[in-house]
Amino acid sequence: MIKLAIDAMGGDYAPDITVKGAMQAIKEFPDLELVLYGDRERIMPLLTDSTRITVQHAPRQIQMGEKDPITEIRNNRDTSMVTAFEAVKNREVSGVVTAGPTQGAIVAAHLIIRRIKGMKRVALCPNIPTLKEGGAIMLDVGANIEIRPEHIVQYAEFAHIYSQAVRGIENPTCALLNIGTEPGKGRELEKETYQLLSENKLLNFKGNIEPKELLTSDIDIIITDGFTGNIAMKTFEGAAKAFGLALKDEIQKTFAGKLGYLFMRKNLSNFKQRFSADEIGGAAIFGVDGVVIKAHGSSSAYAFKNAIRQARLAVLGDVVNKMKERIQDSPISE
Repeated sequence: MIKLAIDAMGGDYAPDITVKGAMQAIKEFPDLELVLYGDRERIMPLLTDSTRITVQHAPRQIQMGEKDPITEIRNNRDTSMVTAFEAVKNREVSGVVTAGPTQGAIVAAHLIIRRIKGMKRVALCPNIPTLKEGGAIMLDVGANIEIRPEHIVQYAEFAHIYSQAVRGIENPTCALLNIGTEPGKGRELEKETYQLLSENKLLNFKGNIEPKELLTSDIDIIITDGFTGNIAMKTFEGAAKAFGLALKDEIQKTFAGKLGYLFMRKNLSNFKQRFSADEIGGAAIFGVDGVVIKAHGSSSAYAFKNAIRQARLAVLGDVVNKMKERIQDSPISE
C-alpha cells in the first residue's frame, strides 16, 4: 500500500477540491492510502467517502499570498503544509502533494524534509505541453536562480531517473536551453554545462535547444537554471493565454466565425485538453529526501487527482532511492 500525505488546505479552492481530488484518487488506485492534513471541521463534511482516507487535524494554513514563507514555516508548525511535510520527514508517509504557495512548498521541502545527502540544490520541475505526446519536463523553473554547471548536471540525472520511472521513457532525451544550438553559445554557465552534459555517461544528451523550439521539439528533458526556466515557462504560458483570447475574439466577430465554431467545437476542445495543465497534475520538487508534488494553486479536483497519481508513480518508481544511488556513484563537491 502506498501512503501519501495531502495538504488539504493548500490552494485557491481548498479544501473543496483537495478532498474531492483525494476521493477520486482513492477510487482510481486501489493500492493508495491518503492522510489529509487540515482543519477537520471543514474537511469532514466534504469527505463523503472515507475509504482508505484519514484526517489529521491541522488548524492553520499557509496563505497563497504569504510574503515570508521561511518565517511562517519556522514559527508556525501547526499549518497543514508543515504537518504534511513533517509526515514525509518522519517516514509516516512516502510522499506529499500540495497546491499551496510554490515558495512555501520549496521552503518546506528544504527546511523540513531536507535535501538528499550529496544533492547540492533542489529544482522545481513541471511538465510542459509540447507537440510530442506526453510533453516534456523542464527544470529548474524557479527554485534556484544562481547555480553551478555541476548542479545542473545533477538536475539532469534526477530528471533522467524520474522520466524512466514515472513517465515510462526507457532512454529519455535531454537538451540544454540556450540562445543557439551551437556548442559555444551562451554564458560561461551554459558553455561549461554543455561540456559536462556531453561527457555524462548516464544522459542521452542532444545538445542545445532554443526557446522557439520548446513547444515543438521531441526532447523529453529540458535543462536550465531557475531564472531562465522561470522566464521561459511564464512566457509561453502567457503566449498560450493570449492565443486563446485572440482566437475567441476572432470567432465572436462574425457570423461565419460562430458557425465555424459549431463544426470545430470538438477539435478545439481536444486542442485545449492537449495543452491543459489539468492532465499533468503538478510539478515535482527534485532533490529532497522524499516525493514532493506541487499542484497548481488553482487546480480543479481532476487536476489534483492527477497530482496524486504523479506522486504515486514516483513512489512506485523509487526515484528518490535511485537518485541516492546515483549520487553515491557520482558525487560532486560543493
